[in-house]
Amino acid sequence: MLKLNRVHHIAIICSDYQISRHFYTGILGLEIVGEVYREERDSYKLDLKVGDQYQIELFSFPHPPERPSRPEASGLRHLAFEVDDLDASKALLEEHGVSVEPVRVDEFTGKRFTFFADPDGLPLELYEK
Repeated sequence: MLKLNRVHHIAIICSDYQISRHFYTGILGLEIVGEVYREERDSYKLDLKVGDQYQIELFSFPHPPERPSRPEASGLRHLAFEVDDLDASKALLEEHGVSVEPVRVDEFTGKRFTFFADPDGLPLELYEK
C-alpha cells in the first residue's frame, strides 16, 4: 500500500496573475516563499506559505480554459482554510470587497464556517478552529 506523508502543495492556475497575487498575499495574507517568471511559458509560479505545513503554488498561463465549479461539478470541490476567529476573518474579507456567504454551522462537528471565492471563482472556505 502507498504511504502518503502529507499534502505537499496545492496548485492553482489563475487567469490574471497580478489580481490573484494581490488576493492571496494582500488580502488572505499568505507569505511569499518564492516567485519565478518562466519566459518560455509566459508563466509565473508563486509559492505561498500556508501556516507551517502547507504551500500553495499559484500559476499563471496565457488564456487558461475556464473550469466549471458550480453547482457541485466533479473535481476539486473547494479549498478550506482554518482560522481562529471566523467573524474577524469574514469582516476583513468584506472590508476588501470580497463577497462572503452567511456563516453556517457544520451539523456534525458544531464548528462554524463560511464560503467565498478567489478572483477566478474558485470556492474557498474559512473553517473556525
